[in-house]
Parts: sequence; structure tokens; C-alpha cells
Amino acid sequence: MELARMFVRNSAMILPKLRFMGFGKCRRPNSTVTNPEEDPAPLFFNEQIQKILKTLTRPDPKKVFRSRKDGHKMKDPRYKFMTDEELQAALRKAQKKLEGRLQMPPVVKEREPITEVLSKDPALQGFDESKYVFTDITYGVTDANRLIVVRDPDGKLRKADWDERFRMNHIYFPIEGREMFTPKMFQDEHLQEILNRKDYEFILDRACTQFEPDDPEYQRIVRIVYNAVDSEKEYDRLRSTRHYGPLIFHLALTKNIDNLLYENITREFIEDAALLIDLFYRIHRSSKSGLDSTGNHTDVIQKYIETDAASRGKLTSALNAYNELIKTRKTVESGVKKAHGFD
Repeated sequence: MELARMFVRNSAMILPKLRFMGFGKCRRPNSTVTNPEEDPAPLFFNEQIQKILKTLTRPDPKKVFRSRKDGHKMKDPRYKFMTDEELQAALRKAQKKLEGRLQMPPVVKEREPITEVLSKDPALQGFDESKYVFTDITYGVTDANRLIVVRDPDGKLRKADWDERFRMNHIYFPIEGREMFTPKMFQDEHLQEILNRKDYEFILDRACTQFEPDDPEYQRIVRIVYNAVDSEKEYDRLRSTRHYGPLIFHLALTKNIDNLLYENITREFIEDAALLIDLFYRIHRSSKSGLDSTGNHTDVIQKYIETDAASRGKLTSALNAYNELIKTRKTVESGVKKAHGFD
């Protein structure tokens, strides 16, 4: 019998009706991408772009290792006397731990629906009212590569769709913090409440736990959060976190860096502003300015404003104010040196 042939070693047959296990409920809504034909992953994982994103994150150990209200019991601090060698080893260990906490969630293309039909067996039509799900539970197989197939009541044997795969993987190999059904916090009305509290990092951390990076729902949520951060200009909420790199990559990919560039200039993060523009041109090589600028940071910013900026007036005013400030500081420093006889 075909059903018997499909029951292979290390596989599990799930007999209850799928609606009892939750199939067909809480469907994840579809979402659109800026250009679904293009995969951002090759750009995101480019060595030079990764280097820029990590530099722009500006890791702050105080923020990375701050206490979090995440339900875990806080550990009491311990104090040790160390030799210089032990101190350097402890610092290297802390640096490695910091880099681990700042590991950026990957930016990848939204996955395609699974519609592959393996076979059609009309003789099995009406054999049962329930679907049969066959799941390979071999140890060491990744969730993404695990074989999961479904026999429909009409006799069709097909590969499980993404929702079915999610639930089967969760039943046999649950991930800590991941729930069977999409948490209510990701529904629009509840999500907006959290956005109003500006708990952006909490939303993104929770989304990373609940969804895979190519999940349409994950990509919908992160776009909403990134757009909220940009519109509220709350970049510091994500700076020095693992989500800051994907945020600025999203802004550069969608050609929407002007607000962040303005913040960099007004806060005198001129090196960050120049790196942000460098990132923009590495992603959009067809832009007017290109990567041919070899001047200093302000020259790079000025060239971007003249050729590619959407908010030219605001950015020009900010850059002029910065240049005047630097000029004034140099004048004051020169006067102080003269007053102390160092000229």
C-alpha cells in the first residue's frame, strides 16, 4: 500500500485531524517586498558591507551587557584579583561574548510558497477524512531540510507547506521561546501599542525567536519597526544592538537614508555619515555620485546631497552649520594657543 511505503525508518505518522493540531488557524498574512525578484542576501553578506554595518553599530559594552527585564534571574556580581595576563584573557572573552550578542539577524529574500505535488493516487481518495502527515525525525537534520510530506484525503501526496512544516518542527524539535501560534503582540492593534512605547528592540528580539528570517510575517514586522524608528528618528534605541546593522541596511536598500544622515550630521557623527553614504553607493552602484569620491568626509556628504539626496535643503543647512561649528572651534583653539604662547 502506498501509505505503508511512505512510512520510512525514523519517520512519524500523525493521525489526528490537522485542525485539532492547529492547521488552518492563525495563517500568517502575506507581505510584499521592495523588489521580490532581487535577493538582498548577497549584498548583506558582502564582506565590505558587513564591515561597514559592524562599524556603524558602534558597540557600547554598557548597553550590550546592561541588565534586561526578560524573566531571567539576575546574577550577583563577582570580584576577582587578576594578573595582567588573566585580565587580558578576561577582556578577550568579554569581547567575544559582545560580538556574539551583536550577531546581526540575516537579511534574505522572502521565501516562495511550497506547492510541489509528489504524486496523485485517486485509488486512495476517501480512504480517510483526515490528512496524514509524515515527518522525518532523524537526529541532526536541520528544520529547513527535514522531509515532511502530507497525504490529502483526495489521494494527493505533496510536500508540506510552510505552516505545516513550522508546526511539525515545533512539535518534535521545539525552540525555547517559540510558540505554536503567532503571539498576539504581532497583531496590528497590539503591535502599535508596543511601538508607541518605543520598545523596538523587544519586538525585534521576539520576532527573531518566533519566526525564520525568510518568513513573510517576520519581514512584515521588521519593516514596520524599521519604518517606525526612522519616522520617529529614534536611532539610538537600536544603536549598539544586533538590529542596528539590518536597520541601516534596510534604509540604504530602500533609498531612505536622509533622516539618519541628518541625525549623524547634527550629532557630529561625520565618519558615520560618510560610511552610511559609502554603504548606499555599494548597494546602489547606478546612483549618480557613484563611489569615485576620494575627498574627506564632508566632501563625500556634500556630493551625496548634490546628486542623490531627497532632502537637500535640510541636509545642506545641517552640513553648513557643522562646517561653521568646526570653523569656530578652530578659531577658538588658535586663540587659546596664542594666549598661552604656543603659536
